[in-house]
Amino acid sequence: MPARRILSIWFPRLGAERLMRRRGLSGPFAVVAERGQRQVLVSLSPEAEAAGLFPGQPLREAQALCPDLATAPQHPPAEAAFLRALARWADRFSPLVACEGAAGLMLDITGCASLFGGEAALAESVIAEAAALGLSARCAIADTPGAAWALARFAAGGGVARRSGDAIEQEARATRARAAKRAARGAAPPPAQPVILAPPGQVHGALSPLPVAALRLPEGMAEDLARLGLRRIGDLAGQPRAALGRRFGPVLMQRLDQALGQVPEPLSPAAARTPLAVRLSLPEPIGHLDDLRAGAARLLARLCETLHARGIGARALRLEAFRSDGEVSVLDLRLARPMRDAGAMLALLAMRLERIEAGFGIDMLRLDAPETEPLRPEQLRGPEGTARDGLADLVTRLGARIGLEAITRHHPAESRIPGKTALTLAAAWSAPAPAPWPAPEAPRPLLLWPPEPVTPRAGGRPCAAFRWRGREHAVAEAQGPERIAPEWWLDDPEWRTGLRDYWQVLTTRGERLWLYQAHGAALSGGWFCHGRFA
Repeated sequence: MPARRILSIWFPRLGAERLMRRRGLSGPFAVVAERGQRQVLVSLSPEAEAAGLFPGQPLREAQALCPDLATAPQHPPAEAAFLRALARWADRFSPLVACEGAAGLMLDITGCASLFGGEAALAESVIAEAAALGLSARCAIADTPGAAWALARFAAGGGVARRSGDAIEQEARATRARAAKRAARGAAPPPAQPVILAPPGQVHGALSPLPVAALRLPEGMAEDLARLGLRRIGDLAGQPRAALGRRFGPVLMQRLDQALGQVPEPLSPAAARTPLAVRLSLPEPIGHLDDLRAGAARLLARLCETLHARGIGARALRLEAFRSDGEVSVLDLRLARPMRDAGAMLALLAMRLERIEAGFGIDMLRLDAPETEPLRPEQLRGPEGTARDGLADLVTRLGARIGLEAITRHHPAESRIPGKTALTLAAAWSAPAPAPWPAPEAPRPLLLWPPEPVTPRAGGRPCAAFRWRGREHAVAEAQGPERIAPEWWLDDPEWRTGLRDYWQVLTTRGERLWLYQAHGAALSGGWFCHGRFA
């Protein structure tokens, strides 16, 4: 059995290059994150690094050094999603791919290198294909994941540690401060090799010159080791293991043994998603709407067979039409409930087929179900279940026209505050509100608007006459008051006028209005009109 070989891919500029390739940016660019009470650079473009900037540098200092610096805030969830997409891209090099940290991938390439002409050729292919995507990458191959991780981030020409990117996060605070001072004086790091190879069985020699931070130690441990004169991994080899374990705990020895291969460290690759897609290659280009409908019907029949066999239903469909001129027209459809009824799904898809641009003709159709949910067989249901499915189908049909996000429903909320007694939810991702709807403690107006000032013309509670919207009103009848207090645990700007006494007022013009008197708190009170009854 061949010896285990691990490839570590590190994207040192992942955050910056993700945005640059998406927005078509060039020049000095940096991604900024909040660190304590200040903003610091976390990812830089090559031009920004050439200007003397470095990760961890305060934003104000960086802008003083490089006035043309463009910045964007860090978005960790988007970067994590992009890294997962890169993991799917990397499965062309190995079937076992795992995400490592915020900007790295780990591949088990045991037995794979010969397919690419050797380990060096494999790593060079990774770097070349990453460059074609607009991404900088460094690769290291070793016997263990820990060794490959350390070499990819810390090894440079001559075995000198290179401090940049997420490698800096592994070093102690004092070491980072010294690195920052050297960078501020213009001392560039030594040129790094894009591919680092540790021959089989020679992990110890490759790791010895690297700093102890390359062992993925907890924050502060590398600084504590440096105080004892243990700055390199090789310095740990001759030390008593028992003494180091008592001083620094088991994590130090565990990380060292994992890197040297004395303790196994398994990879945890993400479960591969089997694409639920079918395609139809056409002998002649088509463009007529009836032909598209017939092709979609054949694709849906095949897709629904697969969905039924797996016990799942589609929550989204994507139809891709590959045109003869090389362009692809894409049609997306979201479903309000999981479905696998080909006829019902075809009726929904047909409502949008006219949006496909046929151009000079369509050569191939591809139908995918990117989102699915379990859909188990159920017993026959009564009218209530049928009505619920009918409502979901209605939401789907409307969503095919105007989008599911535009269709909402209300649920009762546990609040007496006017305007907060109901929650607005997306109809496609929420169940109908339980019946019956809870009755209010007092009548509520048919129309509710933001409070509008009212000028009293006569005294009393409520005022016997007032001016509102430029017109004089006289009160013929009034009911109240109903006192409503603000939610004290929330700082609502609309309730900074304090307690409110609400009145139902019938004017001599026949209008039934909802007036209230605010007693004043952070802001002064007064009379306001809040709505109109039917």
